[in-house]
Amino acid sequence: MPSISARGLRLALFSDTYAPQVNGVSRTLERLALEVRARGGDVRIFTASDPAALPDPHVVRLPSVAFWAYRELRLAPPISPRALREVRLWRPTLIHAATPFGIGLSGRAAARQLGIPFVSSYHTHFSAYVRFYNLGALETLSWGFLRWFHNGGLRTYVPSSAIRAELGERGFADMRVWPRGVDTTRFAPSFRTREMRARVGAAGDETVVAAYVGRLAPEKGIDVAIEAMRMAMQRMRGRLVFALAGDGPYEDHCRAVAPRGSHFAGRLSGDELSRFYASADIFLFPSETDTFGNVLLEAMASGLPVVGADVATTPELVGTDRGALFPPGDAKVMADRIVQLAENALRRRAMSAAAAAFAEECSWTRVWDGLIADYLDVVDGRAAVGSAG
Repeated sequence: MPSISARGLRLALFSDTYAPQVNGVSRTLERLALEVRARGGDVRIFTASDPAALPDPHVVRLPSVAFWAYRELRLAPPISPRALREVRLWRPTLIHAATPFGIGLSGRAAARQLGIPFVSSYHTHFSAYVRFYNLGALETLSWGFLRWFHNGGLRTYVPSSAIRAELGERGFADMRVWPRGVDTTRFAPSFRTREMRARVGAAGDETVVAAYVGRLAPEKGIDVAIEAMRMAMQRMRGRLVFALAGDGPYEDHCRAVAPRGSHFAGRLSGDELSRFYASADIFLFPSETDTFGNVLLEAMASGLPVVGADVATTPELVGTDRGALFPPGDAKVMADRIVQLAENALRRRAMSAAAAAFAEECSWTRVWDGLIADYLDVVDGRAAVGSAG
């Protein structure tokens, strides 16, 4: 049961991404809003307009347009007079910007103009994106902007100790770790079914299913996973299958280049997603750009050992007893790790048990207790400015 009340907290949450968009940030922020309300507080979300969004009295949609190069991303002007008016009328006790772009900048500006405590959170490894897309000349500029944005608040919430250490070296201050949790009633080995295994191409109990869950986008390392699975499936000769759940701008490319027999399940949710995870045997996480892969905890709660890129937060979650790491971008070593697990059922079972046990310790209640307690410290003026926690 929650031990920290949010009564009296009026949280204005600014983010360029929110439902109906489906990604790790939007899902986490939806959970946050629900949790604050459940604990007696109130939340108003300020986010980008979206033609697919349904009316919601708790959500303020600010004008935006789709980014031409990435249609799922919405771009809003950096300073919104409407946001300022709405904030002045609603009178929040705290403003939290979860993204540093147009909407986040509006939240930062409103906080400074109206004298409201301001915090931010770091969700996306923007410098990794810059390197991934060969825009190295922008890296120095991007770090300068991000440092300016986040250091303008009383807190920057980061998802892991590894990210906190990296940002600390870049001059970020006043950081607190805000980890992620997992609902082990939603994701568990008990959701495993033969029907789902058959749907993704498993011929029987001896067939090993390697699964990917997430957006189909180039920055997620999906090309590395596809190439690794091609090599691994050639070595396993029909005993290994590849199943992918998710959609995104790279889907057509992925379908065109994936190994023969790969199964694309599309975007899944609810029990279908739970069964997809639990009916696999190995989870693939090739991303170099995620600050925290929520899907990692969902997979481990489902009893899956992980083959993940040795970067950012992944090593903190994927201990040697819960999976195997490979050098980022190295499809050959990734294939080796997949085959080593696929050919050793005893090792997989041991890792499965360790992964599920680790996930049981990652309680959302504990996560929200820590975040809301720190929120209240900031609101009450007890935030220790200048010390990274």
